[in-house]
Amino acid sequence: MRRVIVGTAGHIDHGKTRLVEALTGIDCDRWAEEKSRGITIDLGFAHLETSGFQIGFVDVPGHERFLHNALAGLGGIRIVLLVVAADEGVKPQTREHLAICTLLGIPACVVALSKKDAVTPDLLDLAQLEVDELLSSTPYAESSVIAVSSVTGDGIEDLKAGLLRLAERHEASVDPQRPTRLPIDRAFHLKGRGVVVTGTLISGTVQPGDELVLLPGKQRARVRSVQVHGISRTEAQAGERTALQLTGPELGALARGVQLSTGDRLETTTRLLGRFTLLPDAAKPIKGSTQIRFHLYASEVLGRLRPLDGPLEPGATGSVEIRLAQPVVAVREDRFIVRRPSPAATLGGGEILDPRWPRRRGAALARAIESLSGGTEEAIQLWIEEAGEAGIDTDSLARRLGRLPDALSQPLAILSDDQKILRAPPGQGHGERWLTPAAFRRVASRAEKSLKQYFREHRLARGMPKAEAVDRLLPGRSAQLADVYLDWLRSQKVLTVQGDRVNLPGRSAELTTEESRLERQILEVYEAAGLEPPAPSSLPDELDTKPQILEGMVRYLLDKGKLARLSGGLVIASATIDRLRSELQSGTWDRFSVGDFKKKYGLTRKWAIPILEHLDSQGVTRRVGDERLVVRRDTSSDRAENKLA
Repeated sequence: MRRVIVGTAGHIDHGKTRLVEALTGIDCDRWAEEKSRGITIDLGFAHLETSGFQIGFVDVPGHERFLHNALAGLGGIRIVLLVVAADEGVKPQTREHLAICTLLGIPACVVALSKKDAVTPDLLDLAQLEVDELLSSTPYAESSVIAVSSVTGDGIEDLKAGLLRLAERHEASVDPQRPTRLPIDRAFHLKGRGVVVTGTLISGTVQPGDELVLLPGKQRARVRSVQVHGISRTEAQAGERTALQLTGPELGALARGVQLSTGDRLETTTRLLGRFTLLPDAAKPIKGSTQIRFHLYASEVLGRLRPLDGPLEPGATGSVEIRLAQPVVAVREDRFIVRRPSPAATLGGGEILDPRWPRRRGAALARAIESLSGGTEEAIQLWIEEAGEAGIDTDSLARRLGRLPDALSQPLAILSDDQKILRAPPGQGHGERWLTPAAFRRVASRAEKSLKQYFREHRLARGMPKAEAVDRLLPGRSAQLADVYLDWLRSQKVLTVQGDRVNLPGRSAELTTEESRLERQILEVYEAAGLEPPAPSSLPDELDTKPQILEGMVRYLLDKGKLARLSGGLVIASATIDRLRSELQSGTWDRFSVGDFKKKYGLTRKWAIPILEHLDSQGVTRRVGDERLVVRRDTSSDRAENKLA
């Protein structure tokens, strides 16, 4: 069955609830106080099924004191039924409700001139003219105005027909690109059933057994049953008044304004950028940070609003920054209403441009507002730019837009084909990310400068250690994309990668004649010293060279494998280690203790332990308890290992 949601609007006591009852046969006033006072205090709900349509009605309060309740019910409606009593005409709440519907972007309107039975034809014509004048400056200027009487039934069928015509053009549909989203406007405990919530399903579908997430808070809830207008269903679809029986959360966690969604497809925020219209009848311009009451679907939160384009005059539209005292669920293109807390009055409303707005200044602010005021592709490109060198994943972009990730395939492909963004493929520790060419150019420039600086300081280095290169080139979260960046930089011939070393293309470490002489001297000293060579810091005076030159030469010899570094910063000649390895493997020892080793080679513990640890790492020996086993590859070695085993 096709479906649409209609919301009532209008001044108090103009007959909204009685009109809905005449249309549907359902009395929307639920509370005893509502019936005794004859006014609607909270939201009421009814429905009508006709000509293959399910028309749901949300009856909102007309009293100014309960406007916050009305705003909780106006989110998600497609048609506004504006009710104007013919005996009273247009009143303040009529104007305020109509302004709110305009700001919320509700696409269609039909006007019911109620209480037709209580006025003369002349007064009815006068009321019609007043309504026409009211609508003339709004998007609803061509709306039908139908005179009705809820008492006699006169005009009710005409009104049904008018609603049906609008329903044909504005019916709800399930957008497969958007996640399930249900703002809660009522929550209660039903005896024998448990916790029940109701709301207008904004997007997606809900079925029994679905697991939903409560936002804010991320608590999980399981759907036990689904009803639409009191009838059990196997699925509720977008655009339907939906009641869900839940298990998991307590009733206290389900206050009005909480939203239900699937998985991690939506998120909360306390800082937004919006395109805001200040109502023409606002008392004064908004010049600076102003305290507000912010309404988004069923959410109502205190906050502050600050114009970003200079003072905002009554009737004008501009960009505003909104900071909230509590988090709300929001996505780009959501509509919102702003009211003044005290004295209570509607200031205006608009559309969210960025639900996760970081503070910007100067040229960056102007650039952001321009991009976010454009289309989806411009917004995506800006968010990718602002993600910097760490990039941003598709899921994060989708949450900001209120879409499913697959819905971004086309805009991302367009931006990629136009070379405005780059795709970083999934790698170790990260999924697919998106970056801008400018981010890559920054890293490339940094790589070239950093490598040149490094090799000026370490002229003889075989290359920069890869871990050090990542630290220098990719600070913070961008280091997660190290594999991607290094591959890109290598393909662009910015650098080369060989094993665990990064180098400049074509670079090699060539020794001068003097450096070759120093190399021979160092090796002679270390090889002659055997298993207890001197520390490098003691050699500059002996070899008549500067400490930094000798330090660079030692690093070079370590890179070349002619010297070996032991634990504790000790350095020994690789030839000495090779001789020791040969002696152990060709000797008679199968196993020995540290004491045996120290005694045999006349070593202190300072040298014995690091040398043995080095031999362990090379597979020459293997530690077994407090002893070492000499690892041989011949039959006798196998026998010795078997004995130990």
